[in-house]
Amino acid sequence: MKRSSTPSNSLPVIGLLALAAAGFLTILTEALPAGLLPDISAGLGVTESMAGQLITAYAAGSLAAAIPLTAATRSWRRRPLLLTAVGGFLFANAFTALSDSYVLTLGARFIAGVFAGLVWALLAGYAGRMAPNHLKGRAIALAMLGTPLALSIGIPAGTMVSGLIGWRAVFLMMSGLSLLLVAWIIWRVPDFEGESAAQRTPLLKVLQIRGLRPVLVATFGFVLAHNILYTYIVPVLRQAGLVDRTDLVLLLFGVAALVSIWFVAVWIDSRLMALTMASTGLFLVAGLLLAAFGQVTGMVLPMIAVWGLAFGGAASLFQTASARVAGRDTDLAQSMIVTVWNLAIAGGGLLGGVIVLAGADVLSWSAAFLLTVTGCVIFLNRRVSFR
Repeated sequence: MKRSSTPSNSLPVIGLLALAAAGFLTILTEALPAGLLPDISAGLGVTESMAGQLITAYAAGSLAAAIPLTAATRSWRRRPLLLTAVGGFLFANAFTALSDSYVLTLGARFIAGVFAGLVWALLAGYAGRMAPNHLKGRAIALAMLGTPLALSIGIPAGTMVSGLIGWRAVFLMMSGLSLLLVAWIIWRVPDFEGESAAQRTPLLKVLQIRGLRPVLVATFGFVLAHNILYTYIVPVLRQAGLVDRTDLVLLLFGVAALVSIWFVAVWIDSRLMALTMASTGLFLVAGLLLAAFGQVTGMVLPMIAVWGLAFGGAASLFQTASARVAGRDTDLAQSMIVTVWNLAIAGGGLLGGVIVLAGADVLSWSAAFLLTVTGCVIFLNRRVSFR
């Protein structure tokens, strides 16, 4: 039976935090290798560039599965579907921890990405259905809280714990988190019906919704710029003499991201366009200054913080824009956001792996170029896509 939503002037915070925890788990599983590249490369007997492809494989799984899986499961009840997706991380992370084969580990990462694509396609629509209309943006922002928490606490903590017990034990711990999250979802997340056959809009018609395609393009440009830098953060920090403090730098990034998502949660329902432009502009400034002064420790740290401020609320901004233009077709539109997001992650891993050969500063210049294009797309579509 469908459980009722929240009262008109409040949010079901505990349930939304369970969704945030699902996002936390997906981001932690996805991005943790970025902080463990030296350890993973040594453990699997591969180069750091090859270890970076574990992130690419994860993104490829999400890329391949998000749209077809979301379309195929539109009729499923929402909570069992979410539980299935979260449960998949238990097995994928355990296999990653136990595998000695680079190829098999890539396969496990791909499968984890498949489940992640389904989780991300569900979160925004799920959060929106749990909230009153005038608080949908805030509910989505709260459900997206897992992203900055994973970046600010999860990845730095995982990096530090890895130094004590090894990277494989960290992946086993993430399997344990999956079990706890399953119980939390059963406890406090309401169930909702899927879509009936009469309610389903064909995929191509969803893609043709006015204003959706510019959101997808802007999402791709922003996330590609982020992942070119974030996947290869170790080389970026090495030129500033900060490679031994990678965990603390990632903590600085994540704390700044937390500040950002709080600010976005407060204003997103009334200032979507201004926040999206501000986020892109701040990231552009950070990219330009990292490119120009990447060897100056005193300049790099503030720019990492500015980058975190820019990135923290980005998922909420793009997913809220998508939800607004897509209306009742939000889940399928979100699967498209997930697809382009993970295409950008995969592209960041592959493209960044080539660019870094030319120097860490070229990574920053490349990100700045992409952000300039992204800002133009957002500004030109401000009245429809980001209203």
